[in-house]
Amino acid sequence: MSVKTINTEMLRKMFLAGAANLEAKKEFINELNVFPVPDGDTGTNMTLTIMSAAKEVQELDHPDMMSVAKAVSSGSLRGARGNSGVILSQLLRGFTKEIREYDEIDVSTLAKACDRATATAYKAVMKPKEGTILTVAKGISQKAAELAETTEDLEIFIPEVIKHAEEVLAQTPEMLPVLKEAGVVDSGGQGLLEVIRGAYDAFLGKEVDYSAIKASSGTKMVKPGQQAEADIKFGYCTEFIIMTEKEFTDKDESEFKGYLESIGDSIVCVADDDIVKIHVHTNDPGLAIQKALTYGQLSRMKIDNMREEHQEKLIRDAEKVAAQQAAESAQKKKKQPRKPVGFIAVSIGEGMNEIFRELGVDYIIEGGQTMNPSTDDMLTAIDEVNADHIFILPNNKNIILAANQAQTLTKDKDIIVIPTKTVPQGITAVISYMPEADVDANIETMQEAIKNVKTGQVTYAVRDTHIDDKEIHEGDIMGIGDQGILAVGQSVEDTTKELLAHLVDEDSELISLYFGQDVQEADAQEFAGDVEALYPDVDVDVHMGGQPIYYYVLSVE
Repeated sequence: MSVKTINTEMLRKMFLAGAANLEAKKEFINELNVFPVPDGDTGTNMTLTIMSAAKEVQELDHPDMMSVAKAVSSGSLRGARGNSGVILSQLLRGFTKEIREYDEIDVSTLAKACDRATATAYKAVMKPKEGTILTVAKGISQKAAELAETTEDLEIFIPEVIKHAEEVLAQTPEMLPVLKEAGVVDSGGQGLLEVIRGAYDAFLGKEVDYSAIKASSGTKMVKPGQQAEADIKFGYCTEFIIMTEKEFTDKDESEFKGYLESIGDSIVCVADDDIVKIHVHTNDPGLAIQKALTYGQLSRMKIDNMREEHQEKLIRDAEKVAAQQAAESAQKKKKQPRKPVGFIAVSIGEGMNEIFRELGVDYIIEGGQTMNPSTDDMLTAIDEVNADHIFILPNNKNIILAANQAQTLTKDKDIIVIPTKTVPQGITAVISYMPEADVDANIETMQEAIKNVKTGQVTYAVRDTHIDDKEIHEGDIMGIGDQGILAVGQSVEDTTKELLAHLVDEDSELISLYFGQDVQEADAQEFAGDVEALYPDVDVDVHMGGQPIYYYVLSVE
């Protein structure tokens, strides 16, 4: 018996299942990233984007098609992170605009929604590139339109669309040489496919684990019984995942379990390849976390206070305080005269933050490298800056789309996004600002100034790959320029020098070195002396950047 329509409840289940499947495949998608840098990756960005929408969908009490559509669109738009997350949010926005007026969705409506989703996403990207998530979306919409002419049965329609999406995804390496060289398909396209696969599982009635969505939406764990606070020996339920940096041996597991037993109970320690899942009840979660960090990086950290006798009263009190503080903040902003121009910058370390503050930036959004800020982060910053015209400096190519999205969502202020792709470009843009000139003149001046900044970043590889005709192994030091990886080596200093050799030319006048949190100032000063000796006709400045992950961020002007 064929299925010809999807009602609101089924659509809701399908969307949540799609989000859950994307979350489950997040690390697999991250591994497809061509650049082996330890940044916020495609899988992470797409998951955080869709989870923002899933939270809003899950909180709907009596959903109809319109409310589900609005929750998906609004949640994903505001939660969008990174280019892949923004494109996913635009796909969802276009899709939901088409379906929101219907009580039930048939094949014809689905085909139109897929077409509108693709058109909306292509329109949002200034220079669409084939071989990406956009190509997979286009393939889906084209196949959906073709099938809508021949069948009304969703049980035929959906699997055929998925099959075609898989075929298009498999072709992405032929469209983008960088994918072919690395031997991977497009990670964004893979992420979109996982969303649709998850949605199809729900359509088929398969059991879906929604716990990741519940955790992300802050749902409290309901504990059996009404255990009194005094009966709880260890008050904090602590969970996290260790992404081990070396083999986690049986001896390591035994020693770590022994340590956890010394500070708590209810211990679970499960190792699977390079992932270790930890659960412990303790009175000092920090001790467990500190010990875990000796084995690797941490993810999915969650700490719950199990002593909840007065929880509801505390929540109500906190809400009152938050409302009072918000009112006081709003009143304070009203008292301050509105400025003609304000600045927002994304930054990556305390030293970089301080440089931007000294240059007069009003609001700094932290997290540009390891965690791309969301559109909602941008909107919060815009709300805080009391100015008629606000310049946003994304300072990362993976954040520009989120900034543009925040610009379109802001109605009461003039938002100007200067497309800075690195922090040094952002610093140059602010320095180039001329208070006496009008906004249009400054836009032209700042955009012209950042063209003269060549940027380099020195970090380590997190996986083996082959890219830009270079064989790269996990742990190698990489020097990355504006157009790709320019140097690979074993030494931070030697790799940085090789990177500089690609950036410095006869017109270069200034080299700026921003050393990260893993570099000592004395070592940075000594290295700057070596650079000065290599380029005696070029000025060399050294600054404490304080950025994580990147040993040096440098610019040549």
